[in-house]
Amino acid sequence: MKPTRRTVLIAGAAAALTPTLPAAAAPKAAATPPYASYWYPDSLPSGSPGTGITWRSLKAWRAADDVDLAFNAASVPLATRFTPAPVNPTARSGQARIQSLVSFGPTSSNSAQGSATADYYALTHWAYIDELVFWGGSSGEGLILAPNAPIVDAAHRHGVPVLGNIFLPPVAYGGQLQWTRDLVQKDSAGRYPLAAQLVAVARAYGFDGWFVNPETGGGNAALATDMLGFLRELKSRAAAVGQRVTWYDSMTVNGGVSWQGALNAQNQPFFESADDMFVDFRWTASGLASSGQRADRIGRSRYELWAGVDVEASGWNKSVNWDAIVPRDRAHVVSVGFYRPEWTRNHLPAGRTPGEFHAADDRFWSGRSLDPSRPDGTDAWRAPAVSVVDRSTVTSVPFASVFNTGHGLRWYERGAVTSQAPWNHLGLQDRLPSRRWLVHTAGARPAVNFDFADAWCGGSSVLVEGELTAPAVLDVYATRLPVGVDTVVELTHRTDAGAVNVELAVATADPDPGAPGSTAPYTYFPVNSVNTWQTSTVRLTGLTGTIRAIGVRLTPRDSGSGPVRWRLGGLAVRSAAPATPAAPSGLRITGASGGDLRFVWNPAPGDVRHYTLHRLLPDGTRRFLGGTCQRAYFVEGLRPEQGEAAARFEVRAVGELYTRSAPTTVTHSW
Repeated sequence: MKPTRRTVLIAGAAAALTPTLPAAAAPKAAATPPYASYWYPDSLPSGSPGTGITWRSLKAWRAADDVDLAFNAASVPLATRFTPAPVNPTARSGQARIQSLVSFGPTSSNSAQGSATADYYALTHWAYIDELVFWGGSSGEGLILAPNAPIVDAAHRHGVPVLGNIFLPPVAYGGQLQWTRDLVQKDSAGRYPLAAQLVAVARAYGFDGWFVNPETGGGNAALATDMLGFLRELKSRAAAVGQRVTWYDSMTVNGGVSWQGALNAQNQPFFESADDMFVDFRWTASGLASSGQRADRIGRSRYELWAGVDVEASGWNKSVNWDAIVPRDRAHVVSVGFYRPEWTRNHLPAGRTPGEFHAADDRFWSGRSLDPSRPDGTDAWRAPAVSVVDRSTVTSVPFASVFNTGHGLRWYERGAVTSQAPWNHLGLQDRLPSRRWLVHTAGARPAVNFDFADAWCGGSSVLVEGELTAPAVLDVYATRLPVGVDTVVELTHRTDAGAVNVELAVATADPDPGAPGSTAPYTYFPVNSVNTWQTSTVRLTGLTGTIRAIGVRLTPRDSGSGPVRWRLGGLAVRSAAPATPAAPSGLRITGASGGDLRFVWNPAPGDVRHYTLHRLLPDGTRRFLGGTCQRAYFVEGLRPEQGEAAARFEVRAVGELYTRSAPTTVTHSW
């Protein structure tokens, strides 16, 4: 990246999903919070690290010595995606893709398991993203960042690979050329030991590869030759285990750093040694055109080039020559690389709410119209939904969603609040609707949003509100779900205001291909709606084949019923009775410092969506402490209840249909 975009400390940041953990021992004397991992290649800076920073050498890393591996290892495999029919005439498949470089937190002290705040970049528009980079690194903390597990699990659930980041900073921002030499060092056999280490880390942590960003100047042709050898070995090792490597347009074949803003002779060997390349922001229309042509000539896809679009400072106000990347009237030129789209959260004032963040994020990804089927042609910001077809991973039963976005103001279980504490943990995020939001109506269009004032489970629900002057059909999921004689759909919903008739909408065919964005050929099944949470179970009588879309139709009961507020809390599709998952075992406390505790357990056999940890209070109630897809959890600040000599805790496994296992328990004496 351009040095002018750096600060001295830059915030930042799938194979072996159940790595071997260090053997459990007697409880440790102290319990420390687990953080996402970061390293230097080999040698460390001079002096001492700052408060809260740990300097580590990647060359010295071993999974067996990693005391936080249970917290940091992702558990969700990378899902397969399909591409539904486009919802507007300009959205295309098989052409431009989108890469997103996101800083979810600082390099050091970046929680491995979420935190006690709802103020978080809870990315939900995965449907438009093909590759996520866990951005970050700084000369004073560490240069190589492994993504934390919640982000990887959420991305994988939506079919998006996640890359760790290797950042060798400019000299002006503390970069040392020795760190580049450390990265590309060779052993006595001529191999690159750090390439092997990087692949081992990604396997142990369960993410998908590396973004290589060498920006330390002062190198020469010999260093460039070593970098090419390192990159080729890294790609070869990565490809053997299903990982990938992205190169950033920085170092050139002479070993110096010179951002080209194009694919040309200066960086082509590096592109040919990687899976794709992020093209620096200096690009021009003619440079991208020639880059695409050069990629064609060497037998590579032009869409493996990500044209950098820096939105860190201005978001959708950024002036971009979109026709140079994704023209509406001809084939796309290259792909899009967003730098720091978490602007949608960061530009909001202090005190921002989850609802305000999602409203801004929807504006960024869906466009000003907030309906991908009706793009606003006057909007200078060409939102991804305008150019790129969304993807979905809803392809098998059982399938369920409680529309949990991965953060919330409270925690709900079956409509009841079991924790008043705000929270975030992206690993708990559901597979969310890919098209937000498509509403088909001949009358007034109601607003549709994720809402955090109430939920069935987790922290959020879908709220439809506004005046209904005609029936309104909301597309909820694009799917590829088989229909059998026993297939049922369960809809958990509630009417908060107004009088409305509710119907489940199920389509086994696509909309008219000649009319992108038209209503799917739904079959409608009536369900009752009352002012308390209820689950309606609908048998799909008369339907065969494959469910290709699921939605709801809301119809006003009379013209004087007033504005409607209707809430969707859950949706499930199943072909058998819900199975109860097996319970985890061996729950134990491996570290304790007053009210700070580290819990570890043995995973439950079979399919598990996530685990929940509760405290059993003396009055018989249960308080939610946290949820995770991992087999470890850290809790801080606990205190004895009045008269309590020991605290009791339980962990349960949660299945895909949100059924819960029997508990496994442990007691901690105060």
